[in-house]
Amino acid sequence: VQDDRQSQAQGRQLTVVLMLATLISAFGSSFQYGYNVAVINSPSQFIQQFYNTTYVERYGGPMEDSFLTLLWSLSVSMFPLGGLFGSLMVAPLVNKLGRKGTLLFNNIFSVVPAVMMGVSEIAKSYEIIIVARIIVGICAGLSSNVVPMYLGELSPKNLRGAIGVVPQLFITIGILSAQVLGIRSILGNNTGWPLMLGLTGIPALVELLLLPFFPESPRYMLIQRGDDKTARRALQRLRGWEDVDREMDEMRLEHQSEQAEGRLSVLNLLSLRSLRWQLISIVAMNMGQQLSGINAIYYYADSIYSSAGVPESDIQYVTVGTGAVNVFMTITAVFIVEAAGRRLLLLIGFGICCVSCALLTVALTFQSTEWMPYVSIACVIVYVVGHAVGPSTIPYVVTTEMFRQSSRPAAFMVAGSIHWLSNFTVGLVFPFMESGLGSNSFIIFCFVCLATLFYIWLIVPETKNKTFLEISLGFGLTMSIYPLTW
Repeated sequence: VQDDRQSQAQGRQLTVVLMLATLISAFGSSFQYGYNVAVINSPSQFIQQFYNTTYVERYGGPMEDSFLTLLWSLSVSMFPLGGLFGSLMVAPLVNKLGRKGTLLFNNIFSVVPAVMMGVSEIAKSYEIIIVARIIVGICAGLSSNVVPMYLGELSPKNLRGAIGVVPQLFITIGILSAQVLGIRSILGNNTGWPLMLGLTGIPALVELLLLPFFPESPRYMLIQRGDDKTARRALQRLRGWEDVDREMDEMRLEHQSEQAEGRLSVLNLLSLRSLRWQLISIVAMNMGQQLSGINAIYYYADSIYSSAGVPESDIQYVTVGTGAVNVFMTITAVFIVEAAGRRLLLLIGFGICCVSCALLTVALTFQSTEWMPYVSIACVIVYVVGHAVGPSTIPYVVTTEMFRQSSRPAAFMVAGSIHWLSNFTVGLVFPFMESGLGSNSFIIFCFVCLATLFYIWLIVPETKNKTFLEISLGFGLTMSIYPLTW
């Protein structure tokens, strides 16, 4: 009995192999997502100057403002559109190539656009940048879904939440890195922007060199490939312990319980009533995450800082400070998610965002009052804190936990598609909302946060420290309380 307890305790530790696999996959894939979200913002005026100069050299006259606006909108919006395409590729790729195999394959969609964007100025082609943004978006769409899936399947259940937050941590580090490099005196200038855009290929090369030395998901090898020996060896390396029988038995039990279902496609998943609440839950959380106003907050941040009296040349440093707060709070989430639980962090996070949006609306309305601009800055920072603790980090963790092996790839495909479609929609619609409603736009985000909070309160159960099978059975209770007839 003592040996068995020792074996379990050993298996629950964070081993060197598990830690390195987590850091390499998160840096090689998730970091790029964050980096490419922010990389185009700081040097935007110089990239647009390049667009105009190139047009003049080709056609002998300046580009019309409306055409420049269209090209820039395409440069920005092609990234989330590529993310949507990448999400649609998740299920077929992870089932065919495995989780680790998909991450390695995905680096093609990083290295190629990195080279394209790096040489765009030499090639005198703004079209290259727009096409490269679609391709690097595909990379982000795949990585945002596959990394949480891979790490969720590598982790013991007591570390699954903390390790599941690490991809989001590297997304925030990617955003911060782009903000720092985008400072005018570093690379956010007329000569440095092509290098800044091209640097996204470096994490991909690191992952291509190092990730092959780490194991594939044991669950994928055992349940989907039927390779017992490889799964056992992978699990032994990840746990740092020879006796992994208990965990192997748990995986076999999960496999037996879902054998009748087979591997589920998206259409199968949509038609299965037993997984309906899980499916609605990941749709609600991913929509809530993107439609809660995080992109609008960043859009408004510069004007808020400016109205508070921050000099124009210093706003870039305040933006970096906001990014640093985001990273710090995500690190905090890594350490508290196992103690606090997923559900509580989601409720607290959406609650903070809801209150911040309401107060920000009031503060922006009465901006002429002397001290109100400082209230606006406080609202932005508090909002970023709230979003980092819950809405940004937890949906990826919970998506991994709510579904078993046969339905997980299709579930991530749905969740990822909703995530990127919502992201694309906000980017498309918010400028019109902002011109029509002004500061009142944040009232809409306030109601989105409130609606998502109520949904989580009523429907989403706690998933911490439970096996995938136990979580699945827990949703059976939700189905009995709130039966669905469709």
